[in-house]
Amino acid sequence: MREQSSKYGIKDLEIAERPRERLAKMGAGVLSTAELLAILLRVGVEGENAIQVGQRLLSDFNGLAGLQKATYTEIKAQHGIGEAKAAVIKAAIDLGRRLASQSTEDKPIVHSPEDAADLVQYEMSALDQEQLRVVILNTRNHVLGVKTIYQGSLNSSQVRVGELFRPAIRENAAAIIIIHNHPSGDPSPSPDDVAITKAIISAGKLLDIQVLDHLIIGQGRFISLNRRGLGFSED
Repeated sequence: MREQSSKYGIKDLEIAERPRERLAKMGAGVLSTAELLAILLRVGVEGENAIQVGQRLLSDFNGLAGLQKATYTEIKAQHGIGEAKAAVIKAAIDLGRRLASQSTEDKPIVHSPEDAADLVQYEMSALDQEQLRVVILNTRNHVLGVKTIYQGSLNSSQVRVGELFRPAIRENAAAIIIIHNHPSGDPSPSPDDVAITKAIISAGKLLDIQVLDHLIIGQGRFISLNRRGLGFSED
């Protein structure tokens, strides 16, 4: 179906309802995700304006996180999208990912579990496989680096605790934070997660490297095992 550049575009809407005009007046924060997508799409298709196409994409891919995980080919195959619009959407999403990955420079000090989660949550919440990363910190909780140690299904028998500390030892770090994701989207800790945490804390005491937290990243939220006293509480 050929795109209709005027009949079914954003120009259909009253000026006060047009996403670009609203963004210019009130900022991007007031726009819905579908409206932001509409700005990228520019025009709709027969029977749908650009906002409705954006809403359909979000519905078909189960929200923005699903759209982030979708491949270029999957997006391109959607009705009314095609190569150019799929490229724009993927480019915009990857710009967001790159901005999030640079947050170690923007937020070099970790004061809370939220600060640590902000370093990786955008990227890790979209992963199809489990990953375990280590945030390396100095004595003032400045971030020295974030290293990916494991990828794939994790359990307490597979994780070699010593490998988690190698980057910290090389950097002469004072502390680490362990972070892994649950691709299911549910960050609820499993018994294995708690067992791994206890083993890591014990090893850290021997190496004189403090384990500040173990975060589990889910879809749109995370859990701090330290905050919940799981693996960190004194028996």
